[in-house]
Amino acid sequence: MPRYLPEPARHTNDLPQTAVLLVNLGSPAAPTPKAVRAYLKEFLSDPRVIELPDWLWQPILHTVILTTRPKVSAEKYASVWTREGAPLVVHTAEQARFLKGYLGEAGIKNVPVRWAMRYGSPGVGEVLSHLKAEGVTRILVAPLYPQYAASTTASVMDALGTWLARIRNQPEIRVLRDFHSDLGYIAALAAQIRRHRSPPFTGTKLVLSFHGLPEKSRALGDPYYDQCQETAALLAQALDLKPDTYCVTFQSRFGREDWLQPYTQETLEHLPGQGVRAVDVFCPGFVADCLETLEEIALFNREKFLAAGGSQFRYIPALNEAPEWLAALAALTEKNLRQAGWIAGESTCSLPPKPLNPK
Repeated sequence: MPRYLPEPARHTNDLPQTAVLLVNLGSPAAPTPKAVRAYLKEFLSDPRVIELPDWLWQPILHTVILTTRPKVSAEKYASVWTREGAPLVVHTAEQARFLKGYLGEAGIKNVPVRWAMRYGSPGVGEVLSHLKAEGVTRILVAPLYPQYAASTTASVMDALGTWLARIRNQPEIRVLRDFHSDLGYIAALAAQIRRHRSPPFTGTKLVLSFHGLPEKSRALGDPYYDQCQETAALLAQALDLKPDTYCVTFQSRFGREDWLQPYTQETLEHLPGQGVRAVDVFCPGFVADCLETLEEIALFNREKFLAAGGSQFRYIPALNEAPEWLAALAALTEKNLRQAGWIAGESTCSLPPKPLNPK
């Protein structure tokens, strides 16, 4: 196999062409044990996700995890699967479609907007190769993770680096590292919560559940925990929340080691005993609904809360195609394109957005 991928010659007088690539985590191709096994094998083989030596982890992965987990996980995926496919994939594709329209309305035309998945299909390298074949020479890569973590954002950068290592005539690359404190993103979160909460909130607690990471990630220098706390604080400020009316938790624990705390499940199980009978649960770290929000939170943790004595559990959907989020994403995209010097003129993306249904 040649070291570098073959590519057509480019003339020095060719005009630069810019594109945007949105990247999210990924999903199995189908809610079946076979598809889930292939997905988990790729996902859990990433050293950014499982920080253990291969000699220790790979035997566990192949003899335990991949022989027992796919069937159980497939049933969970099936419980949230839609006619269009995996929710995460469907929402990511829609966000890319709308972003293209928002940019076009702002006068930023002829900029392709594509989407890819870090694990599964379409892969990052696959989509990048398509863009390069189309003549794209400048690419803004936007991982859709508001808070930076080595296991998410850095893993996207790894995939980007793997692809670049095989490219002879490399394109210019700019990466959106994180946007945990972006005011447009915070405003979109606040708007989504207001849209789904019905006042008065007396006795109702707002649980802000972020995806969890091993506790050791903080000691190793990962900024994720601090960025989650900052997002929550800014969101609470935007909603004018008193400290005792909301809490920050972490979900999706995997394995036996300590993870970031407090845990979402344990918190929801303990709240009824503290006199909290009603909760609204929102996941600010997910810009699109997925297995972790729709099954783990809206189904599994709902059952845990009600079984512990709770009376009302409301899951607030992720940002998905909320207009405030799409406008914020467009503004973030435009800002980065301008900072890179890839577009000129005055900024035109702003909040609030006007209704738009781009094709």
